[in-house]
Amino acid sequence: MFAVIFGRPGCPYCVRAKDLAEKLSAERDDFEFRYIDIHEEGISKEDLEKTVGKPVETVPQIFLDQAHIGGFTEFEAHAKAHLGLFA
Repeated sequence: MFAVIFGRPGCPYCVRAKDLAEKLSAERDDFEFRYIDIHEEGISKEDLEKTVGKPVETVPQIFLDQAHIGGFTEFEAHAKAHLGLFA
């Protein structure tokens, strides 16, 4: 599984999503991720909305194997349900 996390500096949920992805990557051989800092990469809200396919109000925006799953809350729920994460 490959996750892409779009986030920004100073965002606590972005930090939590990245920490969770790092934990999953360390614990599982089948999980990798890429964190994309939208400010550093020059990605605007409009660009992110095009990628997601709907209006975006918050970050992080997370994709698993190219499917948009939502933000940190959805990512954490998916990890608990499907990736053996125990809170």
